[in-house]
Amino acid sequence: MKVKVGLVQDSPVFFDKDKTIKKIEQLTQKYAKEGCELLIFPESFIPGYPRGFSFGAKIGSRTDDGRALYAEYAKNSIDLESEDLKRLEKLSKSNNIYLVIGATEKQEKNGTLYCSMLYISPSEGLLGVHRKIKPTGTERIIWGEAAGESLVTFKTKIGKLGGLICWENYMPLARMSMYKKGVEIYIAPTADSREEWTSTMKHIALEGRCFVLGCNQFYTKSMYPEKYQSLVENEPEDMCPGGSIIVSPLGKVIAGPLFNTSGVLVAELDLDEISKSKLDFDVIGHYSRNDIFQFSVEDQPEIQQERKS
Repeated sequence: MKVKVGLVQDSPVFFDKDKTIKKIEQLTQKYAKEGCELLIFPESFIPGYPRGFSFGAKIGSRTDDGRALYAEYAKNSIDLESEDLKRLEKLSKSNNIYLVIGATEKQEKNGTLYCSMLYISPSEGLLGVHRKIKPTGTERIIWGEAAGESLVTFKTKIGKLGGLICWENYMPLARMSMYKKGVEIYIAPTADSREEWTSTMKHIALEGRCFVLGCNQFYTKSMYPEKYQSLVENEPEDMCPGGSIIVSPLGKVIAGPLFNTSGVLVAELDLDEISKSKLDFDVIGHYSRNDIFQFSVEDQPEIQQERKS
């Protein structure tokens, strides 16, 4: 089976949820017309990854300005109980395309923000949400931690989907939780644009014997609205040069890495390559040594079957 996929390496309309969703709508319509069956958006594309921001926090104190900035960020984050989700579900259905969207998600019941990955099906709407189980460094100021129930996977008509966000992909056991579900299309939205990240994407493809889709934003300091320029004055101009990449189950680069420009990586994935790649290595099969190693994940859900696939 072959699946045409697209990875969006672009910039959001920073800290503006409605305009960013409009941009998602435009890009989705364009690439659906070009035959893409799955379109991926980067980490916290809604409403933007706040690179360089301190939110006025340091050990022992927080500022009023930092609290106000956090409140603005929360205001422009996505609420899955609102019309925001219905808008994205309608977009997926009307264009007959699967969407995986990186977003900062707010939960009104507890006020916490999460770095989330939304899986949206054209036939069923929201399949589920992966929420970051471990924000990195000072990301922990703004994002809460999810638990095992967030390690979601989905069996769809375009293949088995799953993945992790940014540096979660450096957590060997988190990766294994995806492999154990037989993930075929491993999705890795990120804010990491280092060359080393390219090596990580290749390694995961080889290790998991799956297609890996690493998707990042392209963002420069000049793109920040004027009101935020003072917050990033000490940052380099090329704050996030991208590096989006698509890798085969044998670790070969199919498309990318794309650096220093916005764009969309498009590739056709032949899922039959997955079974071929397992001749000599299968991390959950003949190479797993279950007689030695035991593995379990607290509260991880079973792979969800798309009912109408």
